[in-house]
Amino acid sequence: MLKKRPHLLWLLGPYVLYLAALPLVDRVHPTVLGLPFLFFWLLLATLLTPVAVFLAWRGDRARGRA
Repeated sequence: MLKKRPHLLWLLGPYVLYLAALPLVDRVHPTVLGLPFLFFWLLLATLLTPVAVFLAWRGDRARGRA
């Protein structure tokens, strides 16, 4: 199925940002924009999730599946 619909790989982005990278970013220092790094990372992942879903949807729509 993935060979026919490679745009669905965009949906792995949020998974990687939330779970796979979590041990790497579990730090309080440094701070980014006044936020602890972990909080900034989770905020960034939350904001990028709709972008990934939109890109996957756009790929489906381009193929006439939506």
